[in-house]
Amino acid sequence: MNPIKKVGIAIALTTAILMGVNAQSVSGDWKGTLSVQGVSLDLIFHLAEENGIYSGSMDVPMQGATGIPVDKVETDGKSVKLGISVAQIVFNGTLQGDSIVGNYEQAGMTLPLTLKKIESSLPGIAALVSSEEELQALKLSDKGEYNYKVEDYFTKPKASSFQLSPDGNYLSYIEKDGLKNHVYIKEIATGKVTRAIEEKKEPVKGYGWVNDNRLIYVMDNGGNENYHIYAVDIDGSNQMDLTPFEGVRAMILNELKDQKDYIIISMNKDNRQVFEPYKLNVNTGALEKLFENDDPANPIQGYDFDKDGNLRGYTRMVNGVEMEYYYKDLQTGKFNLLKKMKWYDTFTVLSFNYASKDPDDAYVMTNLDSDKTEIVLYDLKQNKSIRKLFSNPDYDVAGMRLSRKRNYEIDYFAYEGERYVILPQSNFFRDFSKKMAAEFKDVEYYVTDFDDNETRFLIVVQSDKVYGKYYEYDTRTGRFSLLYDLMPQLNPNDMAEMRPISFKSRDGLTLHGYITLPKAALEGEKVPLVVNPHGGPQGIRDSWGFNPEAQLFASRGYATLQVNFRISGGYGKEFLRAGFKQIGRKVMEDVEDGVKYVIDQGWVDPAKVAIYGGSHGGYATLMGLVKSPDLYTCGVDYVGISNIETFFASFPEYWKPLTDMAKEIWYDLDNPEEAKIAREVSPIYQIDKITRPVFVVQGANDPRVNINESDQIVTALRAKGLYVPYMVKYNEGHGFYREENRMDFYSAMMGFLARYLK
Repeated sequence: MNPIKKVGIAIALTTAILMGVNAQSVSGDWKGTLSVQGVSLDLIFHLAEENGIYSGSMDVPMQGATGIPVDKVETDGKSVKLGISVAQIVFNGTLQGDSIVGNYEQAGMTLPLTLKKIESSLPGIAALVSSEEELQALKLSDKGEYNYKVEDYFTKPKASSFQLSPDGNYLSYIEKDGLKNHVYIKEIATGKVTRAIEEKKEPVKGYGWVNDNRLIYVMDNGGNENYHIYAVDIDGSNQMDLTPFEGVRAMILNELKDQKDYIIISMNKDNRQVFEPYKLNVNTGALEKLFENDDPANPIQGYDFDKDGNLRGYTRMVNGVEMEYYYKDLQTGKFNLLKKMKWYDTFTVLSFNYASKDPDDAYVMTNLDSDKTEIVLYDLKQNKSIRKLFSNPDYDVAGMRLSRKRNYEIDYFAYEGERYVILPQSNFFRDFSKKMAAEFKDVEYYVTDFDDNETRFLIVVQSDKVYGKYYEYDTRTGRFSLLYDLMPQLNPNDMAEMRPISFKSRDGLTLHGYITLPKAALEGEKVPLVVNPHGGPQGIRDSWGFNPEAQLFASRGYATLQVNFRISGGYGKEFLRAGFKQIGRKVMEDVEDGVKYVIDQGWVDPAKVAIYGGSHGGYATLMGLVKSPDLYTCGVDYVGISNIETFFASFPEYWKPLTDMAKEIWYDLDNPEEAKIAREVSPIYQIDKITRPVFVVQGANDPRVNINESDQIVTALRAKGLYVPYMVKYNEGHGFYREENRMDFYSAMMGFLARYLK
């Protein structure tokens, strides 16, 4: 966008040569913080001097903007003047030691601003990043008369994330305020609304009720995924950082419904490579370590607590690729080895059976005796299955729900096939499901929340054409009431159909996926295609439902193909294993076979096929351009891996114990034969085979796929003369969370695709 206008400050991007006037050097990096309408906004000026001529730029990290040219730098050794004339921005200040104290002026507004000398270095190679002018020009390529804009699909809903307090007296939700998203509490009886959580510099990544009077929420720093857990009273008071530890990642493990001031969390506080469980007081921040995970070579990967907060079992990784499950003998207090299995085997305690008098009975999801995961009632003390409760011959089970109010009765089992399927078990949920089916026809519906008394329920209704609507159901009245339409601007009648598909791979494997077809394709026209391989890759899958990306593509006349290639989750253990050491090889062939299938159906134009994906999908984009340069016209690589060697070398500390597992999934770089294959399927070493334009997108603080993965592929592709626009956001990590950054990304991507698919 040019000019940029955020939180009342317009910053225009220009190109200029900066001249100094009899200036004593003020070279270096200077940082200051503006306070605008209650929002703190950091500005960083980079000033350099050569032969008496100054050059400089400005960064606004909160907005993800870097390298904004400044067109005036003047100094006489005491006073300093900086200007961006097109935006009417002027800073006048006085040098005072390592500070410049002055005022920021823009369009009649004057604000105090003090710049302090800092040592600054941006992640990656900032010089590679495309200018705002270049990206703006890219956006303008998305020409046409369209019913919907990018913002219609990717603007965060005005209100979202509705939740009920445990006692059912309050409704909480996130509401937008400009680019900020605050958490509000509504007292249902009176309608009184209070802001409980004010979003400031960092976005709130998630929140929830811990008891009737207190909320917890999670934030990181710039997308680095070192999450802190915070707590606040429902009136916004008594806010605390409960995990105030630098460089530590905290995660919530268990709610303790019967101990309302406590939760159980895990942290890598004492050793960055392993996570240990703590009981956390949400009022005081007091921590109690519950178990020692003191062997990084054989770390504990999961803990099983009962509803009273007692550790009953844990899963330990040994030899990097094997798992051992230990269960506590309630008589002796000793943890005994119960199971030995491979890391890809499943033996997961979903819940202890609190309806049983036997404290060792538990509901377990497992595939130790089958290919697909199933749910069994298990005697953990005797180490034997009591009976199988639920399975599906074609798909892994997805889970179950118990009713705490009704003595932990089983309400339903679920699995995901072509669509998500819920199978009611209790009389209550059978009746409830019938009511929902009668109320919500031809859509999917899910219970997302309910109060402890199971009086009020929150239901989300969605489909491939409906983004989502929240309804409230009151058991006392038997009525459904519409609470909120998340995306009222999107008419379902205008949205594209997502169809499940299945086909055979070239080696005979049955594959599943989805094709989203614009109306032109349904009318017999061959349309351009965007191939969208998913991330992971292991254990992840694409699903049926509303997909904003696919709908955006359809609005421009493009079909979208999503293939659940071998190694995807949900299709059983053997399907998962079929993709081991096949990333970049048979996994890519599965994607290509999917493209062939949809071409053969007559839906798409084989001369207009693009490939786009994030994380592993970004890697698959690059490998698609390597393996099939004649199939794809262009690619969009979003936080993707370009070099398997450097990807392994940059693992965050908490991934390092998983290295041997990664070797089984990807390739063992210590094995010469596999190391050779890894090079053959690393796009950076196959640059000569890439002949199509690539748009590369990266979050600078990505802890999973380091910015170096994008920097090196951009450098190499540009060196051979390819067109490679490069977008980096310096306040993001593994994917873009902030709304303004998502808008920039998708607007630029639509322009890029338009150049090669129209």
